[in-house]
Amino acid sequence: MLPITDNHMHIDLSFRGLDAVADFCRAGGTHIILVSKPSWTLGFNIRTGKDFAQVFDETLHVADLINKETDATAFVVLGVHPAEITKLTETPDASSSPSSMNPMSLDEAVSAMKEGLELAQRYVTDGRAVGLKTGRPHYPVADDVWALSNEIMEYGFSLGAEAGCAVQIHTETVGVAELADIAQRARRSGIEPCKVVKHFCPPLVLECEKLGLFPGVVAGKDAIETALTEGGRFMMETDYIDDSERPGAVLGPKTVPKRTKKLVEEYGEEVFYRIHKDNPEKVYGIEIEVKS
Repeated sequence: MLPITDNHMHIDLSFRGLDAVADFCRAGGTHIILVSKPSWTLGFNIRTGKDFAQVFDETLHVADLINKETDATAFVVLGVHPAEITKLTETPDASSSPSSMNPMSLDEAVSAMKEGLELAQRYVTDGRAVGLKTGRPHYPVADDVWALSNEIMEYGFSLGAEAGCAVQIHTETVGVAELADIAQRARRSGIEPCKVVKHFCPPLVLECEKLGLFPGVVAGKDAIETALTEGGRFMMETDYIDDSERPGAVLGPKTVPKRTKKLVEEYGEEVFYRIHKDNPEKVYGIEIEVKS
């Protein structure tokens, strides 16, 4: 049986939860790289880096349920969403709870985010997670916020280098210049670029290979076909959010298995064994084996 791995999914027990995983499995999906959700989407109030343990423990709980109660296998990536720097420093609206009414300074937010990444690294070294998540905002920010966000991302790279693990990054829309900048920052931080996974990457497979980065290509219309013209050195993902306010966003949980099975008819299975088994095994140091 062909393994089918979604490189970036979120599952939220307060919305579709395991029903979304069941859809993934029924469509032919077998493995999920389960990425921790942003803290605010889970209702957690972050005041120090230690508070991210609530996010990480919830993610591990979800993975445990997936592994025990569904036909899928989940591997966990934990970290701090780059938009936390905005959430932690903005003035809450009047509907916010009193406990969240005091915004952090930029320095306090950076310290909390770095501490959160350090905590995530400990989960990796303890064997409870297979990678870290960091990045920089995908929306316009002030120059000082941009510089500090790059500092946090590079710190995440250095922690990944210490732990010998992959680091998924959430960033702005990238082209050749942005990928080159990320690769340079990765090398400066000491991590092997092949351990840096550009989440939500356009199908720039050859460019990523030249720079050493590893692309997670969103399985939207024509993107995988374009990627395949440049080889099989990439992974497929939906960035499924499992959010009641955005049902089906970014892509639904059935997308990666359905796209894979359709494209196998044209491209054959061999390249998809590389995409869904060989590549995630190499990047994350995991074993992709289909449950019997």
